[in-house]
Amino acid sequence: MSKGFFNVPIPQNEPIKSYRPGSSERMELKSMIDDLCSKVVELPMFIGGKEVTSTRKTAIHPPHDIHHLLGYFYQGDESHVTLAIDAALEARSAWAELGWQHRASIFLKAADLLAGPYRAKLNAATMLGQSKNAFQAEIDAACELADFYRFGVKCMTQIYEMQPESNPGMWNYNEYRPLEGFVFALTPFNFTSIAGNLPVAPVMMGNVCVWKPAKTAVYSAAVIMEILREAGLPDGVINLVYVSGPAAGKIIFSHPDFAGIHFTGSTGVFQDIWKNIGENIFRYKSYPRIVGETGGKDFIFADPTANTQALATAIVRGAFEYQGQKCSAASRVYIPISIWEKTWESAVLQLQRMKMGPPEDFTSFINAVIDETSFDKLKGFIDRARADEDSEVIYGGNCDKSIGYFIQPTVILAKKADYITMKEELFGPVVTIYVYPDERLEETLTLVDNTSAYALTGAIFSQNRYSIERMAKRLSNAAGNFYINDKPTGAVVGQQPFGGARGSGTNDKAGSVFNMLRWVSIRTVKETFVPATDFMYPNFLPDID
Repeated sequence: MSKGFFNVPIPQNEPIKSYRPGSSERMELKSMIDDLCSKVVELPMFIGGKEVTSTRKTAIHPPHDIHHLLGYFYQGDESHVTLAIDAALEARSAWAELGWQHRASIFLKAADLLAGPYRAKLNAATMLGQSKNAFQAEIDAACELADFYRFGVKCMTQIYEMQPESNPGMWNYNEYRPLEGFVFALTPFNFTSIAGNLPVAPVMMGNVCVWKPAKTAVYSAAVIMEILREAGLPDGVINLVYVSGPAAGKIIFSHPDFAGIHFTGSTGVFQDIWKNIGENIFRYKSYPRIVGETGGKDFIFADPTANTQALATAIVRGAFEYQGQKCSAASRVYIPISIWEKTWESAVLQLQRMKMGPPEDFTSFINAVIDETSFDKLKGFIDRARADEDSEVIYGGNCDKSIGYFIQPTVILAKKADYITMKEELFGPVVTIYVYPDERLEETLTLVDNTSAYALTGAIFSQNRYSIERMAKRLSNAAGNFYINDKPTGAVVGQQPFGGARGSGTNDKAGSVFNMLRWVSIRTVKETFVPATDFMYPNFLPDID
């Protein structure tokens, strides 16, 4: 077997295609959408490298066209979770022993497959299954997932290069072992890239995984699995199951070989998982790694010197890209009264140009929210804001689910800084604005910091450098990703490692060495070349007369 210190290709962020009218990528993507819409697929689970079906099929409909049938997926149960764990543990030894460069090669190939022959398919699946427009699908499904894989490989090599110093007569080194057991990846609907990264990050470091995607993102998850299999991922290393949360939790969190969870989802679910793990802690061979990115109530705060055009654009993009269904979406905004009117005029002009419709229409900026449950929840908050004395719906608010789950971009003006939509995560195309008196800037900064239990992303707008520094210090714990004169969304792998603290998660920064280190158990080795042959140390020798 060949040996060597291997230099991996230097990662670069995948260039984003424009999908302009007449471009080759636009025509290819439209053709792929037509092709997928013409078929009714049946999606099996993948356990131990085998396609696994069940007696229960669940229909898949686009959120924006609920009467169209894309296909079915086979719903699993507790028995399938057990099969997946068994398959993972069976594959563990061979995968852990495989040379790291061969692990790296699989995911570098997967990145090139994503960027090349599978780009249109994964983007189209994301557009149809999760109702994303072409640009949002491109930056997510194709580009960010390729970035996760390429930068992940680089992070893996950086970790292996982290070695201790050695004094004369000895050699010290670290071995980065995979965790003892299996990792559970529980992934969300809103980012295909997150769904593809959460099971892969632990696997890159030599672990094996059971992967449960959100039921509303099975359509794109199946394409990711197809890509990984073509890239050469061995059977059983990642096992894809379509089961309910309770079915997965009952088996996984009571299993002695449970070694960790990689999670993105709601804060409530994550806290329940943490509690479940704590209650079962005596069952495990080791203390499980708990890595999670959860909710957010992400803010934009402006001072009186802010550029109003840039501020308005940040609000519109930050709040309404992908229908506000980003963990980082701008959800609450604080604007001084001196610039409010000018900012709002600019925002309205942009909102009026915003088209809502299906993602197959490439001119649609706003598409549907993910499902009926989300639609009903958001409509309830909008209706309440119309009725409450402490709020006013100043733009949008129309809701229609006759064809798909469409909610018009909605702006609520809160008359109280602690109005409910300033505090609770909504996860939809709704943003709440609080206009504060200029002289209460410091007091309002305190409100920004204390109003929400979350601390994921936040943005400040100012043209005054002293003010920027002061606000950044005051809000140092309010966001794990902090933006100055930019919207609070759009973190790029390798540039802005993503994650938040407080109620927003463990802040392990996806796509970075900080995250990847969570998936190894370090063994430090010391070898002494000429060992001692007597127990005595010099200080025990008698004094010389």
